[in-house]
Amino acid sequence: MKIGFIGLGIMGEAMCSNIVAKHDDAVYVYDRVEEKVKLLESKGAVACKDNVEVAEKADLIITMVPKSEHVRSVYDEIMPVLDETKICVDMSTIDPAVSVEVSEKVKARGAEFLDAPVVKSRPAAEAGKLGIYVGGSEEGYQKILPVLSYMGENIIRLGDNGKGLVMKICHNALVSQIQNGVNETSVLAKANGIDIMTYAEAISYGGGQNFYLDSKKKVIEAEDYTTAFSIANMHKDIHICLDLASSLGIMMPGEVNAARVYDRAMEEGLGGKDFSASIEIVKGERR
Repeated sequence: MKIGFIGLGIMGEAMCSNIVAKHDDAVYVYDRVEEKVKLLESKGAVACKDNVEVAEKADLIITMVPKSEHVRSVYDEIMPVLDETKICVDMSTIDPAVSVEVSEKVKARGAEFLDAPVVKSRPAAEAGKLGIYVGGSEEGYQKILPVLSYMGENIIRLGDNGKGLVMKICHNALVSQIQNGVNETSVLAKANGIDIMTYAEAISYGGGQNFYLDSKKKVIEAEDYTTAFSIANMHKDIHICLDLASSLGIMMPGEVNAARVYDRAMEEGLGGKDFSASIEIVKGERR
């Protein structure tokens, strides 16, 4: 099976690198940033001139782009070359309704379409240990599972098209609220003379222990917000969540508060920093 990969950003580059290293057939790649393509080419991938060339040459086409509008654009571009010989897997985190819309267009061409967004950040992508949530047919899921296994170790099918994305949005909403709890309580602890590392150790003794704090305590201590998952991406996901909840008449006051913090972070120009930098907003709101 020949694989195509479109979108070589922070996550896509690491994910595709694992495919290139582990797959025994050609891997075709494209990104608008030429340096990204050259990097993957140096690892053994085959560079393509555009998205259409990737889609023409690959049996399995993987897309990993930032937003709903980018997914629409890519699939509008490659739609004419899709047919019953192609399987499309979008691993982007976008509005579930947009993914369903795209899936219907792709399936009308005879191709298979699945959404397969990922959880965890760049280090897990590099290690091939992502969590992957899949929406699509069971038959399609079984076809792509070996390739997904190059990139992740915890893979689950949630249901039909769009359901992988619903789960991803629920996951990131929960993370944003756990993070906001860590931000608020660690700032309170610090104001009372308890540093972040001591706070994290003490939290680990009880029911408050969480993966976010365990993985980010050193980052927070050093105030080194090198991006593994950006403020801008979490901001996007939070608002997808609130839009989805609103469409169903569900109130999420905790997520509304997380959105307020992230809106402020974007206003202050922190969008490109790691999402752990959201603590700086909470620090700045001390009275």
